[in-house]
Amino acid sequence: MRNNVISICKGIAIILMVLGHTEGPGFLMHIVYLFHMPIFFITAGYFFSRKYLSDPWSFVVKRFKGLYVPMVKWALFFLIIHNLMFDVGLLSEKFGNWENGVTHPYNLHTFLQRAVSIVTSMSGYDEFLAGAFWFFRALLISSILFLALYYALEGRWKRLRGNGIVTLICIGALGFALLKISNGLKVVNVVQGGIRECWGVFFFGVGVLYRSYEHRIKEHWALALLYLGILCLATKLGWHGMTLSPWTQDVVTLPLTGIAGFLMVHYVAKWLDRHDGMVKRALVHCGEMTLYIYVFHIISFKAVSAIKIAYYGLDWGQMGCHMVVHENSKTDIFWVLYTIAGTALPLVWMWGYRKVKPHVVNRVKNMHSKFK
Repeated sequence: MRNNVISICKGIAIILMVLGHTEGPGFLMHIVYLFHMPIFFITAGYFFSRKYLSDPWSFVVKRFKGLYVPMVKWALFFLIIHNLMFDVGLLSEKFGNWENGVTHPYNLHTFLQRAVSIVTSMSGYDEFLAGAFWFFRALLISSILFLALYYALEGRWKRLRGNGIVTLICIGALGFALLKISNGLKVVNVVQGGIRECWGVFFFGVGVLYRSYEHRIKEHWALALLYLGILCLATKLGWHGMTLSPWTQDVVTLPLTGIAGFLMVHYVAKWLDRHDGMVKRALVHCGEMTLYIYVFHIISFKAVSAIKIAYYGLDWGQMGCHMVVHENSKTDIFWVLYTIAGTALPLVWMWGYRKVKPHVVNRVKNMHSKFK
């Protein structure tokens, strides 16, 4: 089911995700991290249908096809080319991420272990080229867990139906998050401890509730400015986004900033949807192509890194910096170019691929027919 407003929301969110990886101005980066990832979980929940309660297997299959399969496919791709990236200078053992961590070429054992981890637990991917892949695992687990909880609670209490069950699931997710954070607990069979999956269940449920009450929720430019003000204040106060090192207060603050950010973006998306033009079409397209922007935005950054290295006369080994060249990143405006390249180049590559693919397939078929 296509919904232009939600597609625009996703398009804005994916651009903000790319922006968040560019090491731009600190205040802007902090605002972005407060709400851009919750938008993806909310928009996923928006499309949840209660018909899956009578056919849960189709939902599970759909989630696996849409999240597990592409994550595994592209994670294995980046794993296969990992050592080659050192040979061509796109990865480096000298230059690494903003925390001075570096990556190394893999021996056969490390390669095989990472391959097994990718397939069996959606982990072990090369973080330096697939740094956003945690999202696929988090959304897969949280969406299936949401359905399982809904299925388990349905019909248990006569007074608890529909949105009441969804609300209970959201409250339960926050309660479990509080328990985890306050006691330092980890879900040991979920990579990264499961905190993002807790947030995922909550925001997925928010998406379900939002769709039910959408017609009752007022939208106005003044409210959108209020939501932006909340995000600016939250940044000043140092509140967190979907971090792996949460504070207890995040159980209260993250739902506030995540929902406020979504409502702000939704208002903008609704306004854009009423004004046909290039911006609307571009954002709808970005929203429908989020998978490929997720997959290829980091490697697309390398094009801008080459320009930045040439501009400043830096060591070409800094092409291996993750995710961007760190030098002067907080003071120059290369973050703008990184955002444009990280969003546009994956779309260009996919456009070219779809143009070339039919010709290649036809040529292979013709060659095959000749040998028959």
